Amino acid sequence: MPQTLWNRIEFSLLAAGIIIAGALWGFVELSEIARDAAPHAFDTDILLAFRVAGEPNNPIGPSWLEEAMRDITALGSAAVLIYITAITIIYLCMIRRWGAALFVFVSVAGGQVLSSLLKLGIDRPRPDLVSHLAQVHTMSFPSGHAMLSAVTYLTLGALLARFLPGRATTLFVFGVAVLTTLMVGISRVYLGVHWPSDVLAGWCAGFAWATLCWLVSRYFLRPGEEADQDMR
Repeated sequence: MPQTLWNRIEFSLLAAGIIIAGALWGFVELSEIARDAAPHAFDTDILLAFRVAGEPNNPIGPSWLEEAMRDITALGSAAVLIYITAITIIYLCMIRRWGAALFVFVSVAGGQVLSSLLKLGIDRPRPDLVSHLAQVHTMSFPSGHAMLSAVTYLTLGALLARFLPGRATTLFVFGVAVLTTLMVGISRVYLGVHWPSDVLAGWCAGFAWATLCWLVSRYFLRPGEEADQDMR
């Protein structure tokens, strides 16, 4: 194996390890905040910053912004993420990318299971400091929207990056995936259905899981190997 290629692999392993370790450390620290009986000042200050001063039921910004935030938060809903994932898997199967299809399914489904288990670990109620501008039915920590949007969009971004030409295209795809994930998380705080620490924890868990899946794919999913290139 050429030395330059080996150096790149070592750097990828190191970078992935740092991301996973940092994300897990962040999640543990945020879980301690979530276990506190009283809301942390960090959470309350940011949550109230999205509301008009003295009016906890009135979000900042024009009326259309509230509706836009509901549209953005839908990008992290289970229905939308399942729809996007299913379409991706069906397409990959149609072009006989069996390995890639399995990778997407295991990554996203595994992230969903992990998110559900993490919510069972800490029974944190939803914020009662401000009104909820969207319907919610589960516990607050961590944010499932933030975590699953990170898992889904970053996983799909990593998959696309393996087959797209040029570094600029790769950076663009990852940029869109990260931006979408961030917007979904911010929308959850704006709508008052999550504490900021819930969203940060969701991002930490989602980024750690997506990075782990990406690392596994580098060694078990080779471009072209999972496809029948001759389409026989």
